[in-house]
Amino acid sequence: MATVNVRYIVNDIDESIAFYEQHLGFHQDMHPAPSFAMMSRGDLRLVLSAPGGGPGGGQAMPDGTLPSPGGWNRFSIEVTDLEALVDRLRRQGARFRNEIVSGVGGKQILLEDPSGNPVELFEPTAAEAWLSPRPS
Repeated sequence: MATVNVRYIVNDIDESIAFYEQHLGFHQDMHPAPSFAMMSRGDLRLVLSAPGGGPGGGQAMPDGTLPSPGGWNRFSIEVTDLEALVDRLRRQGARFRNEIVSGVGGKQILLEDPSGNPVELFEPTAAEAWLSPRPS
């Protein structure tokens, strides 16, 4: 069961569902309306809302401002072979904001979903940075 919820505003719910299922291994939990879906991957529930698709997370603010995709906040997915995954995703037409960079705890790159929302792909290099048991 998911223990963390993240909401992303996306331009096209169906396109986003396909992206997250095909490229990142998410499962579609519900899609009750054209402007809303819930997906999961392990302990993460990803809630997708279309801008202006209210009531709900995509509805306009009181001043009329509509939520929009993009920005820099993101969730991170732990991977074991970042270079191979990035190579496969590039061959499938995925867009990235940068190249792989190395930090103090691991290597990372920012993948963009079809609406431009970032997803960090992270390969830990320090034992303390692994969320799950380190692969053998």
